[in-house]
Amino acid sequence: MSGTPGDRPARVPGTRPAPPEGVGGLRTEPDGGPRRRPPRADVLAAAAAVGLFAVAAVTGGVLYLLGHPVHASAAPLFAQWLPHLGIGTPAALLVAALVCWRGPAVAARLPWRPLLALGYLTAVAWTLSLALVDGWHRGVAGRLTTRHEYLHEVPGVTDVPAMLAGFAGRILDGQPDSWTTHVSGHPPGALLVFVGLDRVGLSGGGWAGTLCILVAGLVAVAVPHTVRLLGTEAAARAVLPFVVLFPGAVWAGVSADGLFAGVTATGIALLAHGLTRGRAVGALAGGALLAFGCYLSYGLVLMAPLALAAVVLAGRHRRTVGWAFVGALPVVAGFTAAGFWWPTGYHLVVERYYQGIAADRAYGYWVWADLALVVVAAGPVAAVILRRAVPAGRRALAARRPDAEHAAWLLPLAATAMIVAADLSGYSKAEVERIWLPFTVWLTAGASLIPAADRRGWLVVQAAVALTVNHLLLTTW
Repeated sequence: MSGTPGDRPARVPGTRPAPPEGVGGLRTEPDGGPRRRPPRADVLAAAAAVGLFAVAAVTGGVLYLLGHPVHASAAPLFAQWLPHLGIGTPAALLVAALVCWRGPAVAARLPWRPLLALGYLTAVAWTLSLALVDGWHRGVAGRLTTRHEYLHEVPGVTDVPAMLAGFAGRILDGQPDSWTTHVSGHPPGALLVFVGLDRVGLSGGGWAGTLCILVAGLVAVAVPHTVRLLGTEAAARAVLPFVVLFPGAVWAGVSADGLFAGVTATGIALLAHGLTRGRAVGALAGGALLAFGCYLSYGLVLMAPLALAAVVLAGRHRRTVGWAFVGALPVVAGFTAAGFWWPTGYHLVVERYYQGIAADRAYGYWVWADLALVVVAAGPVAAVILRRAVPAGRRALAARRPDAEHAAWLLPLAATAMIVAADLSGYSKAEVERIWLPFTVWLTAGASLIPAADRRGWLVVQAAVALTVNHLLLTTW
């Protein structure tokens, strides 16, 4: 990304211009970009984030020894300690090395559409290779077939209309026909996806796992494209390597939450397209996907701050937002007419939530330990981006004038608002490294705030986090 106009900070009156490349302690890399140590404040922000995770891990261990377990085997991570290698290890190392080595340069120079295609394929390769570290069955084909997962219920769904009409009545535990953990904890849209996959002949865990990986990979297209639509192309190009090498891919492959992230990210991108280009079709499709997201997971109503940020950044075509509501209406009407009333399902899920392990997970620990999990799922670079986004937002609000650079700070802050709301609600206690994937992936939208010379180093950090977690732990669910 070195040498693009969007990467050059505006000069502030009364300050000295930046020294030329190769001068004043800067060293020039082979691709022409200056290489130096990242600013101390960025390093401290990342270190503080890692420190928060360390404190959460130590506290979880101490509470276990004191007889107050937090009910996460590798607290705060919901995983099992199992150092291991797998068939995906060489591929994961290769993808990480290539993206760290050439990612920023390729993102800066390749034409936009081929770049998005390459980004998608690389994100899928990264996610699949991480999953294959655990092996094909344990890492992919068997993930969604356990007794707690969606595929356990698929054979019993012989009448879809009847399933939808009686769905809410099977949410609470303790009944002979209670839904399994994951099905009961989500609206029926999630189960419908896997029933539909089975009906078209793609049955079994292998196809279901592959679908989750392929749809999760869409975030590598949707996030940078949204930044390009609402901000600048230079900012979008800076985002792409970070969203491709996202540490949350450890949980996106394989979990339904990765699929949820892909669906909602695509919905935001389509909404942004409709708003910025004045295209009703884009806004219509975006509204439909975001509404369907609410029937995949109750928590995805929290995508609202991100959608609002898109409206704020859209400029003169904001009136197109009405078509998003038109697109959402058939989705809501369809589920309601079929017999599933979303508010009823939500209230029953809250009751079911406290019938299970959540009742034993202390809010006083998880309300901050959940935030420590963001350090792993989004990577330490999230702390660096947020450290830069807050003052950038403050300066922009003080200036009171529209600016194409606003997307770089507003989208990550909107994602932070979603995370904080989910955290404080009390309904996100543990496992958020997976559950918050639709939120945490948007923290990468501020990657352009990081100086171009520092991005490669932070990509290395991001990759190291994902590889370390995947090879030391066996993630579950």
